[in-house]
Amino acid sequence: MSDWIPLTKPYFSQDEAQAAAQTLLTGEIGGGGGISRRVEQKLAARFNVKHALLVPSGTHAMELSLMALDLQPGDQVIVPSFTFTSTATAILRQGAQPVFCEIEADTFNLDVEDAAARVTARTRAIMPVHYAGVGCRMDRILELAQNHGLKIVEDAAQGVGAKYGGKYLGTIGDAGAYSFHVTKNVTCGEGGAFLTNDDALALRAEIIHEKGTNRAQFLRGQVDKYTWVDVGSSFVLSDLLARILETQLDKLDEINAKRAVLYQHYQDAFAPLEAREWLKRPVIPPGIASNWHIYALRVAVARRDALIDHLRARGIGATFHYVPLHSSPFGRAQLGYRGDELPVTEMVSRSLVRLPLYPDLTAAQVEYIAAATREFFDGQVRA
Repeated sequence: MSDWIPLTKPYFSQDEAQAAAQTLLTGEIGGGGGISRRVEQKLAARFNVKHALLVPSGTHAMELSLMALDLQPGDQVIVPSFTFTSTATAILRQGAQPVFCEIEADTFNLDVEDAAARVTARTRAIMPVHYAGVGCRMDRILELAQNHGLKIVEDAAQGVGAKYGGKYLGTIGDAGAYSFHVTKNVTCGEGGAFLTNDDALALRAEIIHEKGTNRAQFLRGQVDKYTWVDVGSSFVLSDLLARILETQLDKLDEINAKRAVLYQHYQDAFAPLEAREWLKRPVIPPGIASNWHIYALRVAVARRDALIDHLRARGIGATFHYVPLHSSPFGRAQLGYRGDELPVTEMVSRSLVRLPLYPDLTAAQVEYIAAATREFFDGQVRA
């Protein structure tokens, strides 16, 4: 195969193009308008949650969550180090302190026992990150939060459409954050959603969402005019992007079903290589309904970079993933970490290889990727 196989690719058709064109012609492109309110209602109904607010990104969804929870300077929030920077910067923007914890070696999700050991009198919340659309152990996280009076903000940026215990990720804790970034299963280019079942939290969030005003209450006819009532920012999403997202949400089941088939093709293709102990396939624990967002292998640390180079030389968009936040330049210089405090996280980060996964990927391309991987390890063995 001579064509480049990208890591990710949005699943667009004429549906999205027509939706965008129609919206442009109506002029309904501002933020937080009628289209956005309609899509928010659809999100709430689709994911069985009482309240949903569209925001410009998953980052904004996490920031809005912590602002609505009134996180204060000096508060601590436990969060895995193996995550995107937004999870930690949302905490820092409130003047609070992220406390990094370990992940599990098989799911790459938050290690609940390690998180529990890091709870202090200053701990206010915990932020589980549902890596690759595989739910964290939310029953144990809920128990931990209840025992210590903690709030739970789910970073479900990668988890749209996935479930834990029959409930959608992002709807189990006090608040949840979705991302509709171009790399996600459903996308509008940039976008996100704040989710909650807490009425009081939702009321404060919608005020913050609308620049600190009670505009949402005005639009519902609950007040005769709107005005400034609290702190806030402009967290609204353009109705143009909301309309594209609406079209994508209609395809969510189709998208995730296609990803599931390809994910299983990978699992079958790599089973013989795992049997030879050349790599470790990803794990989805029993009882968890994934959305198959990422396919990530683990290989020996000494071989990881060479394997990525080998695959990329053959036109395959393989790559690493997160540099742990505790070992990042900011984590060391500003938060006081040495960079070696979380050995499981560091091992996963140095051994992980992400492979292409998106609905338009073909079974033949999956086999080509598997064959290129076998070629690499065969060469390593002969050497």
